[in-house]
Amino acid sequence: MLEELENCNTCPHKCNINRKEKLGRCKATDKVKIALYSLHKFEEPCISGKNGSGTVFFSNCNLNCIFCQNYEISQEGRGKEITIDELANIFIKQQENNANNINLVSPTIYVYQIIEAIKIAKTRGLKIPIIYNSNGYENVDTIRKLDGYIDVYLPDLKYYYDELGEKYSKVNNYFEIATTAIKEMYRQVGVPKFDKNGIIKKGVIVRHLVLPNHIENSKRVLKWLQLHLGNKVNVSIMAQYFPTYKAMQSDLNRKLTKEEYYDIEKYLYKLDLKNGYIQELGEHEEEYVPKWEF
Repeated sequence: MLEELENCNTCPHKCNINRKEKLGRCKATDKVKIALYSLHKFEEPCISGKNGSGTVFFSNCNLNCIFCQNYEISQEGRGKEITIDELANIFIKQQENNANNINLVSPTIYVYQIIEAIKIAKTRGLKIPIIYNSNGYENVDTIRKLDGYIDVYLPDLKYYYDELGEKYSKVNNYFEIATTAIKEMYRQVGVPKFDKNGIIKKGVIVRHLVLPNHIENSKRVLKWLQLHLGNKVNVSIMAQYFPTYKAMQSDLNRKLTKEEYYDIEKYLYKLDLKNGYIQELGEHEEEYVPKWEF
């Protein structure tokens, strides 16, 4: 499967380059690069629970979001290269640390290496659910190849308006590409299923980060989810936005107002979306950004 990296079409950019020899849009080689693995307590309650989520933060990204809170690893490439076998061992260590799950954060550009690591880890006793925690900008053909390897999909649906994807993440056709991938994720694993302690075992939760000055974008995203996945779809509305990286020089140079937050909250209830989470509006979101190890 790793031969796919010799003519890489892993993500929607479809660079068609040999990642052993040169870098494409995402700046990743054929090696896996990570910035941190840890027990994370600040995901949705059904993911973190009491034990924490076994996160693995991958370096580099196929988006170039000007507001990325993890820009040091996603845009600047901070991290350490590891082998596929080492990645498999990290999965096992997380399980041994009583993590509820393996949480693959920004895994898109390493799908083929991740599949091989999962295969190895399962021969070594990996049993806990595997979460694919993604920005949503996915090649649907690549997502199809994950069928059977991923238990929980946790995609973003960032933009309804493609011009926002172009302006803030430097990508084309975000909405159609992301929604096509999300439909495939939903086909594979469906509505979430939980254990007796409320920890997710299988299913899709769609995340959406509310951006200041773009409340209509958020409403359109939520409306699409209701119309196409039904009012039982699990949605996680994130209000944690704070300006960082290049957003400081844009119209995203402030946090959400209370009025914006309550407008989205009211709209969520109006749509009668029955399942999911809405994050409370906070004051110190910056404190929750991880400290990178590598």
